[in-house]
Amino acid sequence: MKALKKDLQAVVKDLKALALKTEKVAKKLDKLEKAAVAKPKRGRGRPPLKPAAKKVVVRGPRGASAMDMVFGIISRTKKGVDTGKIKEKTGFNDKKIWNAINRLKNQGKIKSARKGVYVKI
Repeated sequence: MKALKKDLQAVVKDLKALALKTEKVAKKLDKLEKAAVAKPKRGRGRPPLKPAAKKVVVRGPRGASAMDMVFGIISRTKKGVDTGKIKEKTGFNDKKIWNAINRLKNQGKIKSARKGVYVKI
């Protein structure tokens, strides 16, 4: 009987400790919820972050395709132009430039002077 009484007292003690822990967790959760709802403080410190500005891409005449723009840049040079210069002037990514160059090559409008440099035929 004494052993049973000791076991029950141990269980009661553990339950009380568990109840205290759950109360602490509940209080912390309430604080977090209030902090999430609260407005950010204005004043000293770091200013709020602004959204990143969109990159401005140079556009050709209305209806001009990427191929037309790339061909225009290539046709204005006698010695040829490399992909880096095309990227700088158009603002296109590498894949878009590569696709335009391949289509222009297949159409027979340009050729490779050397690796990465293209000239008008």
